[in-house]
Amino acid sequence: MGLPTMFGLGTTEIVVILAIVVILFGGRKLPQLGRGLAEGIRNFRLGLREEEDSPDSKKNDEAPPDMEKRDRDPQ
Repeated sequence: MGLPTMFGLGTTEIVVILAIVVILFGGRKLPQLGRGLAEGIRNFRLGLREEEDSPDSKKNDEAPPDMEKRDRDPQ
């Protein structure tokens, strides 16, 4: 049995993908790409955390009273 792989990719496939990334972007751009990706992930997680903590997120599950009234009274 081999080592567990990520997304079903073997070691050889991961090395080939990394080599293609280095060829396409160059060694100087890789740190910038890594920082940008990390910042994006950090902001995404922060947004999820803020959404869970906001009191409005619990209120959004209920329909506004005027919508319920409009649905019951056909015009």
